[in-house]
Amino acid sequence: MELRQLEYFVAVAEERNFTRAAERVHISQSGVSAQIRQLERELGAELFDRSGRSVTLTVAGKAALDHARAALAAAGALGQAVGEVTGLVRGRLTVGMVVGCTVTPLFDALAAFHRAHPGVEIFLREDNSDRLVEGVRSGALDLVLAGLAAAPDGLETMTVVSERLVAAVPPDHPLAGRDGVGLGDLGPYPIVCMPYGTGVRTVFDRACAARGLQPSIALQAGAADAVADLAARGLGVAVLSESMAAAHRDRLTALIIEDVETPALLALVWRGGQAPAVREFLRHARRAFAVPPQ
Repeated sequence: MELRQLEYFVAVAEERNFTRAAERVHISQSGVSAQIRQLERELGAELFDRSGRSVTLTVAGKAALDHARAALAAAGALGQAVGEVTGLVRGRLTVGMVVGCTVTPLFDALAAFHRAHPGVEIFLREDNSDRLVEGVRSGALDLVLAGLAAAPDGLETMTVVSERLVAAVPPDHPLAGRDGVGLGDLGPYPIVCMPYGTGVRTVFDRACAARGLQPSIALQAGAADAVADLAARGLGVAVLSESMAAAHRDRLTALIIEDVETPALLALVWRGGQAPAVREFLRHARRAFAVPPQ
């Protein structure tokens, strides 16, 4: 008796059709039929009633099905346990990142992970932070780098950036000579900021709502560089995090928004009960982002 025979048996039982089962296990129908026949000879009983239009389990087949599934699950667990011990992690890792955010340590971590575990397929997807976090919740994504206003409930996080919000203006702007600003000081000016679903925008919107303010959002862009570029051209006051604005210090003056104390976070987010690939990737990510092990 071989594991592949049990795999084919379970496939036929679940598909109730030899053709569909063969497509599922990626071999010919005749190959599936031959292996099932051999299994039946070894067990001394027919597992399927083949007389009808669809294949049904016999009494012996019904008795064998749960045991076959358990054997396959045990074999899979054995392989995973050995893989974890030897470091030979296999499978796939689906990572998400915020649109327009080039974070070199994330790419460094992905490259180091790939070198260590070339058997794992890596998939990378861009989206806004809210949708990325929902992707983790639904299981569509294993791990994401997202902008947050606070750690999401029920998920694990590793904060890699925590920064205050700033108002960034060109040197000739009326606010440019100040040391800092309040949210009320921004009222007379159009605002250029990131869209809904991003961490910076969520922090800004919540702070304004808490003070009963309704800022004039004139322009939105998904990438921090685009927000900064629009502000540098005099189209509005850019609302960014400190490091986002610092990349454009040659043409923008960054002023801390003093009454927004909640920081904007950039964090890795994943579900608890980490899969081996996620756990291994986090080890490389902590090194790349210089975050101490927890």
